[in-house]
Amino acid sequence: MSKFTTRPEILGTFGVVASTHWLATAAGMAILEKGGNAFDAAVAIGFALQVVEPHLNGPGGDVPILLYSAKSDRVDVVCGQGVAPAAATIGAYRSLGLDLVPGTGLLAAVVPGAFDAWMLMLRDHGTLELAEVLAPALGYATAGFAVVPNIAKTVETVRPLFETEWPSSAAIWLRDGGPVAGKLFRNPAVAETYQRLLREAAGDSREARIEAARRAWYGGFVAEAIDRFCRTQEVMDSSGRRHRGLLTADDMARWSAAVERPCSYDYHGYTLCKTGPWGQGPVALQQLALLRGFDLGALSAEDPEFVHTVVECAKLAFADREAFYGDPDFVRVPMETLLSDGYNDERRKLVDRRASRELRPGHIPGHGAPPIVRIARGADSDVAHAGAHGAGEPTVARFEAMAVSRGGGTRGDTCHLDVIDRWGNMVSATPSGGWLQSSPAIPGLGFPLGTRGQMFWLEEGRPASLAPRKRPRTTLTPSLALREGVPYMAFGTPGGDQQDQWSLNVFLRHVHFGLNLQEAIDAPEFHTAHFPSSFYPRECRPGHVVVEGRFPPATIEALRRRGHDLEVDADWSLGRVSAAAKDGPLLKAAANARFMQGYAIGR
Repeated sequence: MSKFTTRPEILGTFGVVASTHWLATAAGMAILEKGGNAFDAAVAIGFALQVVEPHLNGPGGDVPILLYSAKSDRVDVVCGQGVAPAAATIGAYRSLGLDLVPGTGLLAAVVPGAFDAWMLMLRDHGTLELAEVLAPALGYATAGFAVVPNIAKTVETVRPLFETEWPSSAAIWLRDGGPVAGKLFRNPAVAETYQRLLREAAGDSREARIEAARRAWYGGFVAEAIDRFCRTQEVMDSSGRRHRGLLTADDMARWSAAVERPCSYDYHGYTLCKTGPWGQGPVALQQLALLRGFDLGALSAEDPEFVHTVVECAKLAFADREAFYGDPDFVRVPMETLLSDGYNDERRKLVDRRASRELRPGHIPGHGAPPIVRIARGADSDVAHAGAHGAGEPTVARFEAMAVSRGGGTRGDTCHLDVIDRWGNMVSATPSGGWLQSSPAIPGLGFPLGTRGQMFWLEEGRPASLAPRKRPRTTLTPSLALREGVPYMAFGTPGGDQQDQWSLNVFLRHVHFGLNLQEAIDAPEFHTAHFPSSFYPRECRPGHVVVEGRFPPATIEALRRRGHDLEVDADWSLGRVSAAAKDGPLLKAAANARFMQGYAIGR
């Protein structure tokens, strides 16, 4: 196949940064140039993304982080996924006449976890002050940043909702007519929140000042404003009705980010590290365990056999996600069995030359439950609802063509960042949630809460069933890979349920076909929507596969002959993967060219 790339693979020795927005990438590189390390840079990027991609993430959202510390020589997970409120019981939602957690509004809110995760990493691994890593985001919020087209499109989509139901959001996003693509936009409300945070972050050491900021967020003015809004406001959501929130200041005060060991799997000389099964991350490992039994190296990235095999293994792995995954603090998830040779040898036998239309989870006695299957009503049903009642998740986007579906849905995305510094420290993080169209802005704070609670089921006895202070089984799933035991590659993508398809496809193309990072990202992309969506209204499209139009006609025809419900999308329409790698002294980075927004830099 052609080794065409849209831009060069970045090579350097000092540091490399990649993210889904060029301004955030530049902020991260500026921190490295200032003398900060990868952890400092990642925090600066995370805060900058909250300002410059507000339709994709925000201060009220979540973030899982995978990091490698050269000092400790260890890979860790920082869990920035907040938990459900103490009052969030299945009975409480059922009493409101709901059979699904709404995709928008206050009932879907969990404790906003991103801020504490960034602070925990900054405190334990960073070197710079909070004020230094917040400076780029504060600058963008105060002086303004150039609006990308999809911010303007998103605001226009939800304009009627803001005007009639969410006045606190209208005050921010419809000010002076609203944001205009290519023009500067300022968010003084968010700027004031972070300025107040810095004023309250007093202490006699860097660590003490970071701890003071954490207290101000989870036990001070931020928590108080959230508590007051959830108690006193009835907010329109995707159910078509108005509801108060359940999140309280006590919920905020009782939660903190945590450091965990990653799940991992060895594959062809690489070790892929992911979050635990409170996120969908292990589904990538399960796909590798299945694919290990196929000779992918004898194929090519555009071979129909490659696409078919990867898709069919994805169907099996994601069926297991639906049957077994949930917060391990509440349910026993049999990860050792799910990744075992014996289990995958049997599961692999289900893959044949015809596309499966069935959802086929494995059976492990004493674990899991049958998946809940809701068949999509039409072509737009896999898009989370927006427009009339907000957006449950901006998951899969063609950024240049954001449209409103018949159900009010919009297509968007999330954010991702990767950093490697000259000392060999690595960070891969996928911030999301709390986007401007998810929920009304909290007065006095300037940002909305997230809606990750929509990933809970309101049926008893499921691994991902709703329970107080339980983590929703998130889709956010950064990746960090070792090569022959040496930390090598940080990568990931936005994209909801597609994250562990698009990023895994890039990994497979790199490992099996020798494509460099940029070549692997630029290669034609594909995914399946065969399994239940994690987002409201939680539907699936059995057998459905989407491929970019750059695949050869022969590949497309061969996949159709095998029984796939194939949709050919635009040539550059799927995925927003970025990646960074360390190959000896050489540092590498690459970013997605689709939608002309992501960027990688380094020297």
